[in-house]
Amino acid sequence: MAVKLKEITIAHSPDSDDAFMFYALAKNKIDTGGLIVNQVLKDIQSLNNDALEGKYEVSAISIAAFPRVADQYALMPCGASMGYKYGPIVVARDQLSADELLEGTIAIPGKLTTAYLTLRLYNDRLQIVEMPFDQILAAVQSGQADAGLIIHEGQLTYKDIGLKKIVDLGEWWFEETGLPLPLGGNVVRKDLGPALMKQVSRLLREAIVYSLEHRQEALAYAMTYARDLPHQQADRFVGMYVNDFTVDYTADGRAGIEGLFRRAVRKGIIPAPVEVEFVEA
Repeated sequence: MAVKLKEITIAHSPDSDDAFMFYALAKNKIDTGGLIVNQVLKDIQSLNNDALEGKYEVSAISIAAFPRVADQYALMPCGASMGYKYGPIVVARDQLSADELLEGTIAIPGKLTTAYLTLRLYNDRLQIVEMPFDQILAAVQSGQADAGLIIHEGQLTYKDIGLKKIVDLGEWWFEETGLPLPLGGNVVRKDLGPALMKQVSRLLREAIVYSLEHRQEALAYAMTYARDLPHQQADRFVGMYVNDFTVDYTADGRAGIEGLFRRAVRKGIIPAPVEVEFVEA
């Protein structure tokens, strides 16, 4: 039986793109229809782990984590972080060949991240070590890791500390499929029932559209979560991951998700086919 709530919690990452996306809800810029919306901020790996337990009514998660939570959650048709010809990047101190990459250790931001799933589709024989995403650049620079899988703002700043791009997994994915790479999404717990699930999904879409239509004020709020990125780079980063795909996955975005899971099943990374359930307004 669906639970009836007047108050929900939305969990998302403390990143500038998520802050931009949720600005209108955080600052009461849109009518929630009487629904009280609380926000919790955690890193993406923690959000993935919390979703395994069904902890929050609504949560941002890595698309790669969805098969593990599909029994409890449905995907919203909005709120996606899509990489269109760009995405997580493998970086190193020196330009490494594919064979040299196999010989070293790659720091990754978590085994449930889509970045790591895509890396495994690219090459499943790499030696990895997990660490918080914001420690990876320093680990590569210091030699603690031979290479690093970079997400978030690091995709724009790795050159500033002298690191080199080995492969952009979003570029590789597009060359393989012609589709955008679905990295993150927002899920809503099924026990809320169809009516509330649709209401929350509509609210998130309205919030995203509000931010895109009031870009400068939303960006000013997002800058407080930009981890010292200069304004121009923060604007670019937000634009990379909050755009038309975020308002709606589109047919290409949905095909990207299905293709990601199909390939992961074929390689034995995901044990069984995944039925992707979207909340339809």
